[in-house]
Amino acid sequence: MNDFPIAALPLWDWIVEPLQYGFMIQAIWVSAFVGLVCAVLSCYITLKGWSLMGDAISHAVVPGVVVAYALNIPFAIGAFLFGFGATVAIGYVKSKTRLKEDAVIGVVFTGFFALGLVLVTKIPSNIDLFHILFGNVLGISRQDIIQTLIAGGITLALILLRRKDLLLFCFDPNQAKAIGLNTQGMYYTLLSVLALTIVAALQTAGIILVISMLVTPGSIAYLLTDRFDRMLIISTIASVCSCVFGTYLSYHLDVSTGGSIVVLLTLLFILSMVFAPKYGVLAQEFRKRSHGAFEEKHNQQVFINKS
Repeated sequence: MNDFPIAALPLWDWIVEPLQYGFMIQAIWVSAFVGLVCAVLSCYITLKGWSLMGDAISHAVVPGVVVAYALNIPFAIGAFLFGFGATVAIGYVKSKTRLKEDAVIGVVFTGFFALGLVLVTKIPSNIDLFHILFGNVLGISRQDIIQTLIAGGITLALILLRRKDLLLFCFDPNQAKAIGLNTQGMYYTLLSVLALTIVAALQTAGIILVISMLVTPGSIAYLLTDRFDRMLIISTIASVCSCVFGTYLSYHLDVSTGGSIVVLLTLLFILSMVFAPKYGVLAQEFRKRSHGAFEEKHNQQVFINKS
């Protein structure tokens, strides 16, 4: 890593220097792939309002990762089983109690996460809890890359095959049920791809930051457009660019890769929130003032006419 400021490097050298190292090239394209997968699913999650569900699953995979390492099986298997198991537990508790979904999610995901912390301290292993929580794409192994590609590939394939049904289910589940769609099947399909996406993003962003990669790209796009096809494009561009440039920044500044990616996504969200042409803060304030000026002019005209 470099100890001198980014500004001291010419732009071309700034771009090319990390590409001299194989681990950086690997980290860049793996991050970009994960960003693509997260961006696509993020649009559906945003429409469905499932940010809390994503948070729950991301924390619930911790014991699965620990058990997988203890049994010497791919961590993706353990992470997916525990992540999906948490969603089943949430659905069961919700159906059997009078608690609302947000309360059930809070109870279940903290319980799974705490179990993971207990297992980490009691099961002998070489697991680095920091890497589980915050990711380690710069040191990702070939086996982990294969697991990431498989999980992400399955996610994209499932979304592509059921994209129209999933869109209707997220946008209007009552209409989906009325036209004969199996909404229960759609529910578990979306939960499955959510768990798979979290498994795919685990090494890049870690458990703590993956929720941002699942929610922020779709939120950015939702502020900028009313059309779902454009929403997918904007979400993908924002996510992939943040992943690529975030990986570059992590190299030049010697900081967390996952943290850099999420910081860039957050900055893009703030810019969208402020400057979005239709739903941004400035646009809403302008409309509010324009409406107020119109009402004031109208009231003055009424007063003159009455006089």
